[in-house]
Amino acid sequence: MTEIRTPRLLLRRWHDDDLAPMADINADPQVMRWIDDGSVRDLDDTAEAIERWEEEWDEEGFGLFAVELLASGELAGFTGLSVPDFLPELGPAAVAISWRLGSQFWGQGYGAEAAQATLEFALQDRGLDRVISISRVGDDASENVIRKLGMVLERETTHPVYGFPLRVHTIDLTEYQA
Repeated sequence: MTEIRTPRLLLRRWHDDDLAPMADINADPQVMRWIDDGSVRDLDDTAEAIERWEEEWDEEGFGLFAVELLASGELAGFTGLSVPDFLPELGPAAVAISWRLGSQFWGQGYGAEAAQATLEFALQDRGLDRVISISRVGDDASENVIRKLGMVLERETTHPVYGFPLRVHTIDLTEYQA
């Protein structure tokens, strides 16, 4: 089982008891405003998503980690790696790092801490040569995490379904400073 410990977080595979807290995060309009069309997700949507995330682990050898606070055992959200199929222009080898935390966990550095550990996992453990991150223009909090990861803007594009502008940032193994 793949787990990563940081000073304050445990990044791990999903457990059955993660469903309700992740559904609460996905039901928060403040959290979801930058995701797809901004719609919240219910318990069934969240269960399907977690199932997909676990399948990606089995198929790709990477996926989205549940992010747990070491101090309390609370589920804070997720971070991890996925293939951004919704943007075929990036090519079949693209792997994106992403994160989503409950709003009560914002502003405490958890997103950057989890993303940094995931980036190190991608480039050092999984042997990826390059990782991207896709953000919606205007999502300043995500852009801040992206900067902390040392990623640089590669291109701007448009979401193929929703039509809003996106930024694609990248970092490769030669640029990464562990």
